Amino acid sequence: MLGMAIASSSMSVAARCAHARADVGVCATQNITDPRIGPEGLDLLAKGIDVDTAIKTIRAKPNAEFRQVGLVDSKGNTAFYSGSGCLGIYAAAQGKGALAMGNLLASDRVPEHMVRAFESDPTAHIGDRLLAAMKAGVAAGGEAGPIYSAGMIVVGRVAWPIADLRVDYRDDPVTALGELWTRWQPEMDAYVTRALNPSGAPRYGVPGDEDA
Repeated sequence: MLGMAIASSSMSVAARCAHARADVGVCATQNITDPRIGPEGLDLLAKGIDVDTAIKTIRAKPNAEFRQVGLVDSKGNTAFYSGSGCLGIYAAAQGKGALAMGNLLASDRVPEHMVRAFESDPTAHIGDRLLAAMKAGVAAGGEAGPIYSAGMIVVGRVAWPIADLRVDYRDDPVTALGELWTRWQPEMDAYVTRALNPSGAPRYGVPGDEDA
């Protein structure tokens, strides 16, 4: 599985910044965001271009100095760049199959704490690992100001995201995102089964879904 979690003071951050494709990779496009970079980065990885070359290609585009972009491919290789126009304190840290980045940070050590938390339990579900990383980033100071938006995307054995959770304009959106994940995770695989094998899928267990 591949995935990304993100939090920001800006609204709808996951919709603009978090991009993932099954069997291909993850592309984070942040700072002064250009959401087009996400699909473009994933297209480059899908063509077999390595992460370093893909980053160089993206960096050659106009206005690159305003962008912060990160890539993780399906083999766990990582690459990133932070343009000179990044806001406030910005930093990145790479780990084993992991990359953490941020801008407007309270400290340039925040990404290191995130990577360390992600790596702490490699047997855990990637969703749990992403949330652990995000919580560690918040505990290390996180963004310099309040955050109001958070999201997480996870891709796996099917073409569509198996988790695409978002919290917008909430106090403590990271805690709210964790609550959404706790609610969604037990149902997640059932929705994949409903798509691939509806005749053998579990019932929904909601009003109206009764036998005639």
